[in-house]
Amino acid sequence: MQNLLFICSRNQWRSPTAEEVWRKHPEFNVRSAGTSPKARKTVSSSDIRWADVVFVMEQKHKNRLRAEFTRMLDHKPVYVSDIPDEYKFMDEELIDELKDSVNGILDSLS
Repeated sequence: MQNLLFICSRNQWRSPTAEEVWRKHPEFNVRSAGTSPKARKTVSSSDIRWADVVFVMEQKHKNRLRAEFTRMLDHKPVYVSDIPDEYKFMDEELIDELKDSVNGILDSLS
């Protein structure tokens, strides 16, 4: 089982949607978090340690993670999905974008 961590800003729409989409996949454990102090769940060092692969929605999320968890991310893949903050939780377009972005990466890792 691989541990997938999905990150957005406030952990309201994009990363929880990704968590929901891959939650029941037999090959993955999933979590989601946000980079903002106002996030529903703010990413922690234990989340980073737990993750095998990290997916962020925007480059700014990767930059924030690298600034805060530099050493912890040295040997951990962090992928930028380039999904803007313009969707609601479980929006069909968001699900399609997530699947397009994430499935290709997951396929290349297996």
